[in-house]
Amino acid sequence: MKNFYQLLLTGRHPLAKGVKSFLIAGLLFFISLPSQDLLARGNMFQAGVVVTGNVTDEEGAAMPGVNILEKGTINGTVSDVNGSYRLNVSSTNAVLVFSFVGAETKEVTVGGQSEISVSLAGSAETLSELVVIGYGTQKKSDVTGAIGSLKSESFNQGVVTNPGQLLQGKVSGVNVTTASGEPGAAQNVIIRGVGSLRSGTQPLYVVDGFLLDNSSQGVDTNPLNFLNPNDIASIDVLKDASATAVYGSRASNGVVVITTKKGQAGKTEMNFSASTAWSSMSNQIDVFSADEFRKQVVAQGGTLDDFGGNTNWQDELTQTGASKKIDFSIGGAATEKFSYFTSVGFQDQEGILKNSNLKRYSGKLNMNQKALNGRLNVDYNLTASHTENLRPSITSTISDMINLNPTIPAYTDGEPTSLITNALNPLKRYELYSDQAINNRILASISPSIEILDGLVYKLNLGIDYSATNRDQQYKPFPSVVNESNISNGSLSTSISGNTNQLVENTVNYNWNKDVHNVTVLAGHSYQNFLVEDRNFSYRGFANNNIEPRYQDQTSTTAYPTTVNSSAVKNELQSYFGRVNYTYNDKYLFTATLRADGSSKFGDNNKYGYFPSVALGWNISNEDFMANSVFNNLKLRTSWGQTGNQEIPSKITKASYSEDRLITGGQSLNTYPLDPDATAIGGYPYGIVFTRLANPNLQWEVSTQINAGIDFTIFDSQLSGSVDYFNKESSNILLEVTPADPVQPTATYWTNIEDMKIQNNGFELALDYNGKTSSDFSYNIGGNITYIQNKVVDSPYSVLTTGAAQGSGQTGATINGYVNNEPIGAFYMFQFEGIGEDGLNVFKDINSDNATLDNDRSVVGSAIPKLIYAYHLNFKYRDFDLGINFNGVAGNKIYNHTAMTLFTKAQLTKSNNTTDFTTQYPNEAISNANTVSTRYLENGSFMRLNNATLAYNLRGDRIGLRDAIQNVRLSLTGQNLFVVTDYSGYDPEINTGSTSGEIQTFGIDYFTYPKARTFLIGLNVTF
Repeated sequence: MKNFYQLLLTGRHPLAKGVKSFLIAGLLFFISLPSQDLLARGNMFQAGVVVTGNVTDEEGAAMPGVNILEKGTINGTVSDVNGSYRLNVSSTNAVLVFSFVGAETKEVTVGGQSEISVSLAGSAETLSELVVIGYGTQKKSDVTGAIGSLKSESFNQGVVTNPGQLLQGKVSGVNVTTASGEPGAAQNVIIRGVGSLRSGTQPLYVVDGFLLDNSSQGVDTNPLNFLNPNDIASIDVLKDASATAVYGSRASNGVVVITTKKGQAGKTEMNFSASTAWSSMSNQIDVFSADEFRKQVVAQGGTLDDFGGNTNWQDELTQTGASKKIDFSIGGAATEKFSYFTSVGFQDQEGILKNSNLKRYSGKLNMNQKALNGRLNVDYNLTASHTENLRPSITSTISDMINLNPTIPAYTDGEPTSLITNALNPLKRYELYSDQAINNRILASISPSIEILDGLVYKLNLGIDYSATNRDQQYKPFPSVVNESNISNGSLSTSISGNTNQLVENTVNYNWNKDVHNVTVLAGHSYQNFLVEDRNFSYRGFANNNIEPRYQDQTSTTAYPTTVNSSAVKNELQSYFGRVNYTYNDKYLFTATLRADGSSKFGDNNKYGYFPSVALGWNISNEDFMANSVFNNLKLRTSWGQTGNQEIPSKITKASYSEDRLITGGQSLNTYPLDPDATAIGGYPYGIVFTRLANPNLQWEVSTQINAGIDFTIFDSQLSGSVDYFNKESSNILLEVTPADPVQPTATYWTNIEDMKIQNNGFELALDYNGKTSSDFSYNIGGNITYIQNKVVDSPYSVLTTGAAQGSGQTGATINGYVNNEPIGAFYMFQFEGIGEDGLNVFKDINSDNATLDNDRSVVGSAIPKLIYAYHLNFKYRDFDLGINFNGVAGNKIYNHTAMTLFTKAQLTKSNNTTDFTTQYPNEAISNANTVSTRYLENGSFMRLNNATLAYNLRGDRIGLRDAIQNVRLSLTGQNLFVVTDYSGYDPEINTGSTSGEIQTFGIDYFTYPKARTFLIGLNVTF
């Protein structure tokens, strides 16, 4: 079966040409269909009857967004912000259908009426709203798992480049951390805690039913930047094992399901949106001014290099970044059998550092075609993007912003001031250095399904995700810097990468209803093929002719040789899965899931992993004894299940070899001379040595989770909420370790750490209240809070380093790691107690042996917050609305590596700028070491006003364009308006430290790109 799919996907199977022809013919047919049919139906309705009216709720308040559809046709409209509508129907016999999520559907016959106004009652059927689960949808009232759902109207506003930003602070149990303020910066998305040592925190992302690969796309920024946020209709976060187990081996970090917009019957519309924004650095580090610097260098016994200037390098090296975004979409239904949504978008975001920019051109096409009286259903999904990412030399620039001598004038005679021979004015670096990555990505799928018998549906899902990236990092030649050949002679590093992800899925879904029984059965097979290719070329030595090195010829020489490195990794994943959902009388719920995953990453003895789950639910509010209860809805949920983790390096179960031979001037213990009397290299032939041992017994990491939750709504559904308790334990931890026995053929090997576990448990609370004081004014207040406790247990290691220090004399020093019986991301270091009489550091003597040794290090906090929270306030008055969103964390620490590297008395005496952190101990010796310790450990708690949006909605009839324009929305948005924190760095939401042994680090601030404060003006027009 697997070979069939491989041949089909690669085009080598005899059926491949037929499938290709079918897809092309079908696409051309469906694209040509709408225009003809729309013309015909447009003529049919021209001579009809015009009906107008208003739609209100039970209290008489206007209801915007209500669908009004002429029954049996696709002719329809949507009520405007005042609840008004106007519709041309075919005849007086027409029946109007009024529908709205959370309200009862009402049908009215037109008859002789030209004005029809209706009031829609609230409905308990709000619970029939669908949420996206694995391989399908389910009524909210029937869900037994822990799922957080977010619709587009609740997304975060402002300059947004990827879906993670839409989600931040919106779903309990989900901590979204933006690594830096760079446009399109990578994000850490942690769902219910960190559950693995080395595979990172990223959840599995599923876009329109396609499972993405989290492998690198050839650029350091976010892998989801190819998605236009304006194309997204909803995001569902699957948190517990009952919800995620159907995805098996990739679901231990949770699953984020992204659904893009589709065309809707009766709601054909065009939408145009445009915005422009201005971003500036939200916070500066309080380094010495030029005058303060002059005094402090001398006061600390240093030699002052005074160049007579007064320069704020943080101002000089940053800018007000201008951003713009334009989107246009068309969506609707050409016939009852054909719907479509298509969009194009352009985004241009400038960073607050110069030469920092992200441009994205995107296109989207979703189509649905029905046939055979609705039994045959075909979905097409196509997303295409072209992204250009320009980056400066971030670490060097941030270091110079803080550390460079403020008496140096930024410019001399209109040119960046020349510094000493082997230093580069960072303004000149902006001219010389560039790092540009260009990515082209296509995500396409076709999903035909057919209802074979009533309730029995077969679905085929074919898809491909292809990404190609070209990246050039270069220095133009600048001979003035004589001791760095990459700058003086110019350099170029080019990488070409490709990532191909192919998917074939077959599923069968059967739904059976009888009396009080409802059963849904899912069975499926999935095959996914991954190919990652990389080619890297390094060049040095270019002509100084003002032409960029990437556009010059270069000849490899002995002095400046060209180097080439290439790699290709192919992996396969084959899966079988099934799920049973049973509901009795809409009261008692049962879900069972099993998935078997086979991965080419694992050895022959453990090729497959098995991931089961089971869940129970009780709709208590449907019981007779709850008839007069205050609860409109009350449901109890509980679940148990297991998920896996296969995000490990490829080929680690297989043996690997390399050549070895005696080296001139050295020796090799791996090769031996053919002639015992050999004295020259020729007598020592190449030998073959192990670089990795085969290990067919490697097993999957397994995450076992239990969950218990309550969902409720009270006060006539005005207050809704959920409470969850979860306990997640990861075992069979995979790690590359050093052998205890020094006599081993390899320096390290991969293994499952016996008995070691990573535990996360906690509580989640989410509340939302909708209030209304009059027909003109309504409001919504809500929020969520998550408390997490985590620790590592039964570890055979005293500490597994995750974050290590960098820099002269510090490289490799442990900052944080996994410590037995301690929280994840534990900071493990000396406890700083001050400066002694000798001017040197004094650390706490943990073991009272009167010496400061490694065994005096201890756990002094964790980088992972114990508390994650967010809350929002939304107000609506007539045509105005205001939305405010806050988010924050508490209970975590941040290691200020930037301060440890730069803010030392030794730096200040060398005429490098610092802060008053350097001078807080007057008797500190210049020679005192900046040892890793709690001196640089700070409180990481914060509360941020993430975004606030004030908007005005202008109806088309108010400007005399009722027939042409439904609504015009003008908005003003502020992002990152303020942060309440004790942290002394640029921003407490960071993660830029170096990893150790590919184990992910947390909570280290190492020259982080500062975050921006942004103001955005937006226009949205709906036709």
